[in-house]
Formats: sequence, structure tokens, C-alpha cells
Amino acid sequence: MDPTTRRAALKVGAAAALAAGLTAVSAGSSPAARLPLTPACTDGDDTPGNIEGPYFKRNSPLRSDLRTAGVTGVLLTLRGTVHSEHCLPVPGALLEFWQADDKGVYDNTGFTLRGHQYTPADGTYSLETIVPKDYVDAGTHRTPHIHVKVQPANGRVLTSQLFFPDTTTAYGLDFAQLNARDRFLNRKCTLALGVLSDNHYAANFDFVVAA
Repeated sequence: MDPTTRRAALKVGAAAALAAGLTAVSAGSSPAARLPLTPACTDGDDTPGNIEGPYFKRNSPLRSDLRTAGVTGVLLTLRGTVHSEHCLPVPGALLEFWQADDKGVYDNTGFTLRGHQYTPADGTYSLETIVPKDYVDAGTHRTPHIHVKVQPANGRVLTSQLFFPDTTTAYGLDFAQLNARDRFLNRKCTLALGVLSDNHYAANFDFVVAA
């Protein structure tokens, strides 16, 4: 199920549970008999992890805009929220992003297209970057993707990758074909991508982590 649709359904379920709880109170039932008002955000369906890959570098700059001087490509604005398993926003979560450029190359000497940020009180994040290109590493074909680490304060680190829909238009690539042959692709980590306008995509992805 799409995460947005799932959360909408959970909100409806929460409202129903609240109504049931109020009905039980009016009937004089004990608090122990009430239904929980806040259902779990997932049923074992947290954001899935993925391999770190060989190109992670520590000590990336604190920044939410990775489009530094010299970076070219199809522009991408990525926004979302880090949620706990109880559907609550996670403030102070560390998010670290790194990716290839529009030629499928990682900067392994500096910090181009690398950076980290922290979520504010509402658990949101925003990233300005580009759509990366595919590449071949040690004979393995990789579809365009963005690496990410998410760590709630004092929590476990989630290492994962974000992918693009089959219908994405960038660099003349066939994203459907590239996605189909990438053995590390996880469809649950596909960005909700808007329409390409003036060489710019807007996308959304919400993380659900153990916090």
C-alpha cells in the first residue's frame, strides 16, 4: 500500500477508535476496556533498509542544498517527514544523503552531492539536489538512486536508498529498464514524483523509523 494512502487509512482508523472509546466511556466501561486511540503507524512495515554501498563518507557538511557550484542536471526538490512507528513526527533526527552526479559519478575526494541535516520539531526535511544518473560498478548495473541514513536521537541508524518511478524522464534514460535490472531496487522506497517542469522535479518521501 502507498505510504500516503496507508497513513490516511490509519487516521480514519484512529478517528473510529476515538469514537469507540468515547462510546465506551459514556457506557461506563473501565479505561482498561477502551480501544487504543493511537494505532501503530506500521505493521512491521517501517522504511526498509538497503546496502550502504562503497561510496559513503563520514563528516559531510551540514546543508540541505546539495546543488553547489558546478553541479548540473535535472533539478530535484525532495521533501518529507520522519515518522515514528506510532505515526508521530521525529524531531532532531539526523538525515544524511549522498549520490552520484548527472554522469553517474560519485565525488570520493570532496563532498559534492553529499550533506546532512536535522529535522525540526515537526519532523520534516527538505533537500535540494539533482536526479542522479545510472552507473556500472564492478559489473553491477545500478539504477539512479539516492543513498540515505536516518537516525533518530539515541536511536538506531536506518541505512537505505531512494529510487525513482519507471516513468521518470531524465538524461534520455529508460528508468523502467534500469529499475528492472537493479537487484538492489526496493519499490517501497520509490519517491512520489511530480511532473517535470522547467527541468525541475518535486518529490516526496516519508520515512518510518524505530524511535
